[in-house]
Amino acid sequence: MRLLQSVLVRLATTAVTLFGLAVIVFVVIRVVPGNPVAMMLPPGATEADVARLSALYGLDKSIFQQFLIWAGGVLQGDFGTSITARQPVLELVLGRLPATLELSIMALIIAIVIGGLAALTGTRLRGTRVEGGIDVANGVALSVPDFLWGLVLILLFGVLMPVFHISGRVTPSLELPFVTEFYLFESVVRLRFDLWSDIVAHMFMPALALAIPLSAIIGQLLKQSLKETMHLDYVTLSRTKGYGETHVILREALPNAALPTLTLVGVQFTFLIGGTVIIERLFSYEGLGNMAIDAVINRDLPLIQGIVILFAVIFTGVNLFVDMMYAALNPRLRHA
Repeated sequence: MRLLQSVLVRLATTAVTLFGLAVIVFVVIRVVPGNPVAMMLPPGATEADVARLSALYGLDKSIFQQFLIWAGGVLQGDFGTSITARQPVLELVLGRLPATLELSIMALIIAIVIGGLAALTGTRLRGTRVEGGIDVANGVALSVPDFLWGLVLILLFGVLMPVFHISGRVTPSLELPFVTEFYLFESVVRLRFDLWSDIVAHMFMPALALAIPLSAIIGQLLKQSLKETMHLDYVTLSRTKGYGETHVILREALPNAALPTLTLVGVQFTFLIGGTVIIERLFSYEGLGNMAIDAVINRDLPLIQGIVILFAVIFTGVNLFVDMMYAALNPRLRHA
């Protein structure tokens, strides 16, 4: 019963948060200087043309009236029509979302693998030069932002040693028998491993650029948690039973040390999705972040609103899921 009440409270809080965000975004993007309708018309357009197009998109009404109309449409699943693409916003956003999700999930997997291996190696070889080298590498990875890592990767593996693709999501000349926009997943289901390898070759460098800073954060937190766990009584008891250091770390210390890292990974995953905006632009990756930049440049108000609301739903949903998982995996919280 307490878990159900907690979930209901979180859902109510999430709804209030999303509503407040929608109000703020709706007002802010309309008070910023610049007329999106004027940007659509040729230089010789008259005031009558601007007024006619403004009335067509409802921009001639007050902000309060515009918000009521937009909110009413959202409740019915209608997020409006894109000013530049002339297509429904929900259709455009959902069409680009799978690409961003696949890129973010791939980056998260790479970050967990790199960060986890670094933490385990540093813990196993603690007090040696290897641990010091890992700490230095973590510091470098944290100090350089993801877009600079992207530029470095483009220079190394796209120009000097052209191993991976540096733009796009898939080679246009390949046959694309996809039904959904989840290209990576669907290529595996269809056993089209030629397409899968091509998609991975396009995704690897942007995913790695996103993963490097996150892997340093995961590695630092997990290594610190492992160090604290290694001094606990049950770990000492495991050593007295004759188990090796590697067995103690993997079987005894890691399961408990990983719980704080789980929360961090969930929170950082939401920031990872937001960080795809610059990376997608840098690698010309056809995702939601690239579309967001185009929407801001073109002052496409309905599209900006739709993208921001979708990002907010993902952020709050992931955070709620992580909190529930942490409570389910932590015995002290589960029995509290």
